[in-house]
Amino acid sequence: MTERGATLPIDLTTDKPPFEQVRSGIVAGVRTGELIAGTRLPTVRALAAELGLAPNTVAKAYRELEQDGVVVTRGRSGTFVAEAGDSAVAAVQSAATAYARAARRAGVDADEAVRWVRAAFDADH
Repeated sequence: MTERGATLPIDLTTDKPPFEQVRSGIVAGVRTGELIAGTRLPTVRALAAELGLAPNTVAKAYRELEQDGVVVTRGRSGTFVAEAGDSAVAAVQSAATAYARAARRAGVDADEAVRWVRAAFDADH
């Protein structure tokens, strides 16, 4: 679902409407830290195609998420996970996003980048 490829499981055999599954899946991703502040979400059409849903279904989920302050839409730039809650946590999440982008641009894989973060934590105590 994100630019890195995480997906939302949609179960069409349940009574829970698909738009609610999309909405609650994104909220769950934010709560677990899988989707951190600043994460760009796929376009409505791209996510709908990925999940096999109608674009209006995904659009409804995005609208509700925006009303709840979970995501923000920045016009043509796209829809992003909102900076919310504890400002210190939001700052760390933003820094993590910037670090991940820098590591990717430098050709550093996720495992190595995480090892560097752990080393930094161990050295700074």
